[in-house]
Amino acid sequence: MTPISRRNFLGCAAGAVAATAFAPGSVAAVSALPRATDTRALGRTGIQCSWLGMGTGIRGSGPGITDLTLNLSGNQIVDLLEYAYAQGISYFDLADRYGSHNHMRLALRRSIPRDKVMILSKVWSRKAERVKKDLERFKEELQTDYIDVALMHCVRQGEEDWPETLRPAMDVLEDAKAKGFIRAHGVSCHVLPALERVPDEPWCDVALVRINPFNSHMDGPVEKVVPVIRKIHDAGKGVLGMKILGEGAPEVVANMDESLTFAGSLGTLDAMTIGFMSGRQIDEVMARINAAAEV
Repeated sequence: MTPISRRNFLGCAAGAVAATAFAPGSVAAVSALPRATDTRALGRTGIQCSWLGMGTGIRGSGPGITDLTLNLSGNQIVDLLEYAYAQGISYFDLADRYGSHNHMRLALRRSIPRDKVMILSKVWSRKAERVKKDLERFKEELQTDYIDVALMHCVRQGEEDWPETLRPAMDVLEDAKAKGFIRAHGVSCHVLPALERVPDEPWCDVALVRINPFNSHMDGPVEKVVPVIRKIHDAGKGVLGMKILGEGAPEVVANMDESLTFAGSLGTLDAMTIGFMSGRQIDEVMARINAAAEV
């Protein structure tokens, strides 16, 4: 796996405060990188969250099946959510597909103040009536009066025209927002043509985008994805990064500093989500993010 070249990194990171070097085995010399728990504004939504978010869908392979649910008990998952919050993480990335709502509900009941965190979840169905029923179920599963961000999950190949073809389901989310159950809505894209529709789509408040400098689990080549992210950001939409560590790909994790610094240097991400299996992993990533911010 080959990382983006230094020349292309500098071009892609146009808009970052500064970027003077980027190569495997080194950290880019940048300034004003965010710290892990810095409070960030999510586009023009009025929502705020920490720069680092905790993902709960690590390598999902089916409804409710992720590395978390396969390897940790329910109590251990709740403990991990609570640990993340205790370290200053206020962004939690959930999804119906991950089976993480019930765990978050217990964490909210035990120790996490609802008004101190941003909860993002995602709907899998494309059918309007099913989406409406799913949102009602989300409310019961989470035992919350509102969800901060609700996304159409995994807009993929064959759905490049989602602003037209998914409009009935999008209207359900719009109605939920008007009624106050959702504060913002948007899409999680898994193919470049779908991502390219985001900047010009007024309905979309927030985009969850796949981005890292190693082209790992990306919607397209990083040189093509980064300019689209810039357009989304410049359109005033919230931009959340995912796959920062390539879904745990060994080649990317081995160059973790490069990926974390790249994400912070773009200047177009409001926050990023990374999936964790342990408190130790949270501590390590936070330490690396903060160390880069102090350079």
